[in-house]
This record gives sequence, structure tokens and C-alpha cells, in this order.
Amino acid sequence: MDQKQIKILEEELWSIAEKFRVDSQLKVSEYYLPVLGLIMLRYAQNVFEEAKIQIEKRISSNPRNHGRLISLTKDDFTGQGSIFLNQESKYDYLANIPESKDINEAVNHAMQLIENDYPDMEGILPKNYQELESDLLRGLIRTLNSEKIKALPGDVFGRIYEFFLMKFAQQGAGGNDDGEFFTPPSLVNLIVNFIEPNHGIIHDPACGSGGMFVQTGHFMRSHSDEQINEKVIIKGTEKIESNAKLAKMNLRIHGIENTIISGKDGNSFYSDPHNLVGKCDFVMANPPFNVKKVDKKRDFVVNDPRLPFGLPKADNANYLWIQYFYSYLNKKGRAGFVMASSATDAGNTEKHIRQKLIETGDIEAIVSIGNNFFYTRSLPCHLWFFNKDKKDKDTILMIDARNTFRKVTLTINDFSPDQLEGLTTIIKSYRGETVDFKANEWLTTNFGSGNYEDVEGLCKVASMDEIIENDYSLTPGRYVGFSIKIDEDFDYKGKMTEIHDELAKLNAESDDLMKSIQDMKL
Repeated sequence: MDQKQIKILEEELWSIAEKFRVDSQLKVSEYYLPVLGLIMLRYAQNVFEEAKIQIEKRISSNPRNHGRLISLTKDDFTGQGSIFLNQESKYDYLANIPESKDINEAVNHAMQLIENDYPDMEGILPKNYQELESDLLRGLIRTLNSEKIKALPGDVFGRIYEFFLMKFAQQGAGGNDDGEFFTPPSLVNLIVNFIEPNHGIIHDPACGSGGMFVQTGHFMRSHSDEQINEKVIIKGTEKIESNAKLAKMNLRIHGIENTIISGKDGNSFYSDPHNLVGKCDFVMANPPFNVKKVDKKRDFVVNDPRLPFGLPKADNANYLWIQYFYSYLNKKGRAGFVMASSATDAGNTEKHIRQKLIETGDIEAIVSIGNNFFYTRSLPCHLWFFNKDKKDKDTILMIDARNTFRKVTLTINDFSPDQLEGLTTIIKSYRGETVDFKANEWLTTNFGSGNYEDVEGLCKVASMDEIIENDYSLTPGRYVGFSIKIDEDFDYKGKMTEIHDELAKLNAESDDLMKSIQDMKL
């Protein structure tokens, strides 16, 4: 199945889910977890059937079995990267269950059986199907059991799960004041492309639905034949339990082993449950912005070793997060994270912390991101990148990507593949790697010489002297300057004529109104 066919199938499945929502009159917050649970279950059986064929083939080819049928065990499937399914946990069983049986209870029971076999999934799978209307649930299950869907390989289901997460995020599912459960793919891709996580301990202390970890898997598969579980150790924390459930289902679908701690112990302000200071090879995160009311008088916060540059006085947690990410890194570690735009110029104690960070020489790059990349908020943001193994400690790469985007809808932007490749090429060049500045149209448009050069309005390698001169600001726009971009397809003259005509009309109406007032007899 090619990319175009997958895209068509994603939209078909989403329309099915949307019809279910409309018919059931449920809010998105009430139905997104049950729907994702069914996708997880359908995926589990597809992978189970794929694994079963391979296991039986291996057993039959073993001369010691003498052609005998051997009972397959949970261990057989684990070795094949699959979940073992009891008969009553199989999607086909649920799709064909008699009308006389309670379908809601049957789905809850199927989820419970899987959790019984896999303690690491305990409490993760949705088991609130009794809240859904039975006939609608039965219809949804059967719709997701078409021959086309049953034939899908596991990796395609991973794509579909990610697509559904994105669509639910666009509808505001799981929305709260603590941030997003889903980071837009363009930002995740850019972070992963920049820091290249491919070994060791990878940590996300605000992991949401696990998108950073999943993209790490995609990155590794596209760059190596080695299995992700053989090369990396995934550790995440997430305060919100429902987000952690999404992450664990997401990672299970993608075959990525993980340790995610959630709930009270997943609150990164008051705990460091993985004890990872100085141990991480890579840190990635999209933490909630501008969090207030962190209790800075708690003993844990006052004595937190993750705050080497001090405790900021402002009622804002941005510089707590920034220090956590820095402190987790080992001597060669890299970090990439999303941060509120205000952090690059924040003053007082936050400026003092930023200055100390700059003086380490470990800040590698800052990238400005424009509006409308997030689905439930339109504010701009910055991506920060640390690299403790950075060769040039006296400069920082500044990229202003606010004018680099592709319009998806009226309210959503992202990066095109060429733009992603182009921005990644810039940082690779900064590191001294061999790159091709003629690899695509975006690069040739911005770098006509075929080599890296500071481009007004886009990028600049800022020296330490320049940064000191700018009062330790890390806002790229201060360094790269600006360029005026003219939209050749826009009728500026026609628009000005339209504005003048509208103004003349308003002036005439104003004159008429004034005359009426003056003629009025009191």
C-alpha cells in the first residue's frame, strides 16, 4: 500500500469515527479513547496473525518437531514482537459476537484479558465501553473489520493511530491548561532531525502521547537496519494519566519498549522518578508553557539537582523545564524542545539563568516558529537545541523560520518535506558535516551559492560578542534581521483600490450621519 492509498484509508476511517460521534452525540473527550482502543485491538489481531504465520513456519521447519502441531505460547509471540491474544480478545471474535450477547461487556472483557497477560499495560486500555450505545458500538466494530482493514500490516496501523491522534488533537480532545497531548508532526520531525536520536537513553519528561518516541523509531528505521529496542532505552514521565495511556498504546502499536511513569510520580516539578541527571543521551519535550503556581518552597524544589543555575523568581516554570532538559544530558548529550517565545528574552532571574546557560557554550541552535503550528493554540514558539558535544562553543546558530511554512488549512501550518530537509541541512552544515545545498528547490532558492551563508531574515551564526551586545537575548529575529517577501500572486494594487473605495464609502456615510445630527431639532 503506497502513501496515497494510506492517506485515502486514513480519511475513510476518520469519516467512520466522525459518523459514530455524530450518531452517538458524544463529546470528543468522551469517545476518543474508546475509538483509539478499538484501533489498538484491530492492530493487535493483525500483528498477531502475521506473527502466527512466521512462528508456525519456524516450528514446522524444525526437524525435531517431526511435523507435529505444537501449541503456541505467549513467549512465542513476544519473541516475534506481537501481543498474544486469547480467543475472546480477538477483534474477529468481537465483530462476530451474536446479537444476544452484551457487546459492551465483551469489549471490556477483551481489554481486561490483554492487561491480565501483560502487566505493563495494566490500567492502560479503555474499559468504559458500557457508556456507549450497544448498536452503535457493534456497528463501529464491524465497520473496522472490513477485509481491507484486516489485511493491513502493523506499520500502517501505526500510521493510522498517529493520524487519529492528530485529528483528535485538532478537535481539542484531552485539552487542558497543562499543555498538549499531541505535538504537531512538523515540530517533532524537526526536533528529531536536528538531534538525531539513535542510541542510549532517550527521555521526555512531559511525554504526552509519546510522539517524540514514535518519531525516534521512524528516524532509526529510515537510517539503519538495527531495531530500536536493541539500541535505545525509552523513559518518559507524564502527569496526566489519560495522556500516559495514549502514549503506552501508541508505543505498543509501534513495537517500542518503554518505561513511562505517570500520575503523582509523573509530575516533573516535584519528582525525578527515573533519576536521570547526567545520564541521558537525548532529551526531547514539548512541555506546557508558562506554568504558574509551582511550589518553590518545597524541599524537593529547593534542593533539586536539576536546577544548577538557580531557582527563577518569576511565577513561571519555563526556566525550570529548560534547566531540567540541560541537567539530564550526559557529556555528549543532545536536547531539542519546544518553548514559549517569551523565554528567549525573559528578564531578571530568568535572564541570569539564560546567561549562565549561554556561557556553557552548549546551546547549539534556536529556531523561531510562526503562528498556527499547534492545533488548539495559534501562538508562535521557539525550538531550543542543546549539544554538550558541540565543537564551536563560541557561537549559536539562529534560525528564523517564521516565514517558512506550508499552509494546510486557514488555521493550520506545517513544514513541507523540502523545508524540513532544508532546515536540517542548515544545522548539519553548522556542525561541519558534508551536505548538499542544491538538494531541493527550497535550498537553492535560499542558498543560491550552493553553500551555507548567513541569509537575511532566515539564518545567522551569532558570535558570543553579538549575543552579549544583545543583552543575552536568544531571539533569532534580533540576529538574522528581516527580509520583505512579496507575494507575486497577490493583487496589491487591486486590494489598495478596494480599500480606498471602502474608505470613501465610509466617509460618505459619516458625512450623511453628521448632517442628520446637525439638522436634528432639539
